[in-house]
Amino acid sequence: MARRKADPAKRELIQQMLTMYQPKDFKEFNEMLKDMFADVMQQALEGELDEELGYTKYDYKNKETTNSRNGYGKKSVATSMGEVELAVPRDRNGEFEPQIIQKRQNKTTSDLEEKVLSMYAKGMTTEDISRHLDDIYGVDVSDSMISRITDKIMPVVREWQTRPLEEVYAIVYLDAIHFHVRHEGTVVKKAVYIALGINMEGYKDVIGMWVGENESSKFWISVLNEIKNRNTQEILIVCVDGLTGFDKAIEAVFPHAEIQQCVIHQIRNSTRFVSYKDSKALMADLKSVYQAVDEKTALANLEEFGGKWDEKYPQITKSWKANWAKLSTYFKYPQEVRTIIYTTNAIEGFNRQLRKVTKSKAVFPSDDSLLKMLYLAMIDITKKWTGKRKDWAIIHAQLEIYFADRLESCNY
Repeated sequence: MARRKADPAKRELIQQMLTMYQPKDFKEFNEMLKDMFADVMQQALEGELDEELGYTKYDYKNKETTNSRNGYGKKSVATSMGEVELAVPRDRNGEFEPQIIQKRQNKTTSDLEEKVLSMYAKGMTTEDISRHLDDIYGVDVSDSMISRITDKIMPVVREWQTRPLEEVYAIVYLDAIHFHVRHEGTVVKKAVYIALGINMEGYKDVIGMWVGENESSKFWISVLNEIKNRNTQEILIVCVDGLTGFDKAIEAVFPHAEIQQCVIHQIRNSTRFVSYKDSKALMADLKSVYQAVDEKTALANLEEFGGKWDEKYPQITKSWKANWAKLSTYFKYPQEVRTIIYTTNAIEGFNRQLRKVTKSKAVFPSDDSLLKMLYLAMIDITKKWTGKRKDWAIIHAQLEIYFADRLESCNY
């Protein structure tokens, strides 16, 4: 779609303002916007009264009403740019009700910074935002100025990243996604480590996001230690993918946590080289393993699976047996609990939404640039996380029985 050109008259007016003010930084630009806003609002108020009375100021020959102007009243309006003073025109009969800035309205709903941050959270680049503001509002804002606006969020990000956490989490999902970031003149691939938790009341929350090197169990230990240092004493169940050394990292920090390796990851990894003509029958046989009613039946079905398929695909049974201790944890629990722990889909769904927002950025200029976009996207995504699972009462009752000793030790 072709870019809409701004009105030439508006461009000329804006250029005149820029020439007159010559803003050198955001503060001076802000003052210019305040003056522009005040002038526009003042003219709009005057125009509204003209419409109400049916004639313009001093145009007495067209006056067809006994009502008339009656001076001005002062009004302070709060904007994102600061307080703006307006002179609200009055009529003699007291019938005039301004609409652009209403009588009891003391702040504007338009907020440049909120617009910028909202667009940034949706994944728009600084160039996109600059073009959008120019096209829609006729305001020429540079990429660097937009970056300075979004940089204001970094102290909030750091405060969020160090906030105290829940004392107990029922379930924590751990996963990482990867982005390209510019570092010392070169582009490197970095991992963003993400922890998503469900507390004992059943509410889901993003515990934290950390930018580090490529995913490793060593970095995960530092993440888990930070979670513990921020007040978390117990994690009942941790759900992870098949990263080597993940279980040791968890056990080093939360030694009593149950570990559930993602069954869906295991299925994908162990069947990726299966021939297409065998896939349907093989998956049906494998389903009898991971959907078994209990662990004993699952092991019997795994042996049966091996007897049928080991000659052709020996690595599948071997892989399931090697990882069985972590794959079979969910068999201990009733179906309601199994459903939410046998896979890391909860965090993978969140990661997919992050990728939608960040797909327009092939390379991030810095770790902070990446983190602020992910934070703003996270705030936007989690606005919808207002409820808990409908079956949480059943899950909670089960967890309180299974983990009674651990919950009692942390005074839950």
